[in-house]
Amino acid sequence: MARLFPVLTSLLLATSPLAVQAQETGSTLPQADEHAGMDHGSMDHSQMDMSGMDMSAPDMKGMDHSAHAMPAGTVSDEPGDALPPPVPTDFPAERFFAADRMAASRAAMLKEMKFNTFALQVDQLEFRTGKSGDGFGWEGQAWYGGDIDRIVLASEGEGTFGERAERIELGAYWRHALDPWFNLQLGMRQDFRPDPQRTYALIGIEGLAPYWFELQGQLLVSNKGDIHARGKAGYTQRITQSLVLEPEVEVDFAFQDVPTLNVGAGFERLELGARLRYERNRSLAPYVGVNWERKLGGTANLARASGEGVSGVSAVFGVRAMF
Repeated sequence: MARLFPVLTSLLLATSPLAVQAQETGSTLPQADEHAGMDHGSMDHSQMDMSGMDMSAPDMKGMDHSAHAMPAGTVSDEPGDALPPPVPTDFPAERFFAADRMAASRAAMLKEMKFNTFALQVDQLEFRTGKSGDGFGWEGQAWYGGDIDRIVLASEGEGTFGERAERIELGAYWRHALDPWFNLQLGMRQDFRPDPQRTYALIGIEGLAPYWFELQGQLLVSNKGDIHARGKAGYTQRITQSLVLEPEVEVDFAFQDVPTLNVGAGFERLELGARLRYERNRSLAPYVGVNWERKLGGTANLARASGEGVSGVSAVFGVRAMF
């Protein structure tokens, strides 16, 4: 077989188109061994003279010369200043259906997207136990309306069993969506406890901040002229599909002393809590947690002077409900 290989190679070279062309022009082809031994890497193709080549020849027309084209200039990575395309004002469906029928269809679709409904949400309804005794706490709201405007009734409070409640608040306000993330609050709040009762004008904002923090801030002006502020922040951390951890913080601030309410100017009260909720059924989810509350500044001094405690920590057991 080793002896037949040179013979077959010679026959193939002799019958190839290049060999036929060489016979017609009288030139000779290099031998296979000589061609294999040539060093093509050392050849300088840049000195080849292509001026005499006919680029219009049939064999040249089929060649793709785009790979050899040099760029016309340096490519710039700076953005252009071309104007944006105009906003389309037509509706593709009107190419096939009457314009008045499509306008009526769009109006009906927008009407279906507007809704009014009623909901009741109890965020906290809990039993608290600690060194200072057993107590209770609640926080929730009911609202009627849609996704843009709602009428809201909100209430929260706390107390100790066997004694009068320390705090009972009932707020009523109009909630208006400012954007997809934040809502405006305008209304009033009635404090039934502590005594004496107070009625406040309320303006606030609530919403979802970046990284999914739930924020709320309210400014309150009472019928006696004293001004207060409240801020809340919370975060919902889903551990599993059923376990949810919800830490939160609440702080109250007074702009002046209110001796009748045992409130001093500055920060009044700080409350921290964390609740672990089992949310197998989101309409009724039990939870356990811890709650810590402390009076601050002048309010703490007034509490000490009246023989009251200024801080306390308690374990909480409660339920969260939505209807």
